[in-house]
Amino acid sequence: MQLLVVEDNEHVAGALVSVLGRHGYEVVWAPDGGTALDELNPRTDLVLLDLALPDMDGFEVCRHIRRVSDVPIIMVTARTQLDARIRGLELGADDYVTKPYDVREVLVRIDAVLRRGRSREWDGRHDAAQVAVQGVHVDMAAREVRRPDGTSVSLTRKEYDLLALLVRHRGSALTRERILREVWGSSWKGLGRTLEVHVASLRRKLGEPDVVETVRGVGYRVAGDGDDA
Repeated sequence: MQLLVVEDNEHVAGALVSVLGRHGYEVVWAPDGGTALDELNPRTDLVLLDLALPDMDGFEVCRHIRRVSDVPIIMVTARTQLDARIRGLELGADDYVTKPYDVREVLVRIDAVLRRGRSREWDGRHDAAQVAVQGVHVDMAAREVRRPDGTSVSLTRKEYDLLALLVRHRGSALTRERILREVWGSSWKGLGRTLEVHVASLRRKLGEPDVVETVRGVGYRVAGDGDDA
């Protein structure tokens, strides 16, 4: 497993690289955002991304990464404001750690994010159904989505995971807590706004607002009249 650690503090980075190495990870260190983007490659399994960098902030680095890769990202920040955490998650980060942190927490979060990623890969390989819901086609094996007119829909990983979860349980209303737990790996109520933003973005991109239905007081669902293609 190759981890890309993006941290401008050499002392902090050195200690982290040492611990991660002892736990069997191959670690690449990037002291700034530009180096991180240069070091990102197909072998990168996870990015541990500090927000305070000398050349660009972590939000910008995350935005650049998400344009080319769905590699898991854990943001590391000293910022405790809710808005900063939500912004990172909306940009595509999978989790965050707040400084000062215990290295054991970082290790647990890395393991949890990688484990969720492996679970999604397994689902993709074994669920080959192509589902059509109100004309929107979802290829569960290829992780591809097409509008009724056949055009491809470009979704972020979280947007796709959200849609795929609802499609797998089409006809059933899933609670917000369950969606947050299965897609974001957390049932923290503070993520509710993030979920709403992702649902709104998904509806806009699909061009069919009624595909994802709001179930008042519960959560969301996809209609159960989809046919396996």
